[in-house]
Amino acid sequence: SSGINAEYGGPYKINGVPLRRVDQAYVIATSTKVELPALPAIGDEIFKRKGKPTKNEKEMFVDSAGDSGYKISAEKIALQKEVDAAVVPAVKAVDMLQSYLRSRFTLTKGQYHHEKQF
Repeated sequence: SSGINAEYGGPYKINGVPLRRVDQAYVIATSTKVELPALPAIGDEIFKRKGKPTKNEKEMFVDSAGDSGYKISAEKIALQKEVDAAVVPAVKAVDMLQSYLRSRFTLTKGQYHHEKQF
């Protein structure tokens, strides 16, 4: 609904890339086709982070070094495992796709993504 793709650069088990929101301007389309089973519906609410609670005046000047940052929710971890369980067998069924997903994508001087054939 936000116009942003729920991109899946993984599976997380293969290349360590989790489910994340990615703007369409950063997506490169390929001609590779993978037959996937029905995946769970992923909405924008799964990617929203909760705001940090505000501190009162006394707490502002106390150092909170033990306060760690963002924690991944159990719901998001379960969704990642569910999607991985469906995608990993499909990736392994396509020849060379697993090694392709593990490799780092880079362009060098004089190479343009729109001229590449994937």
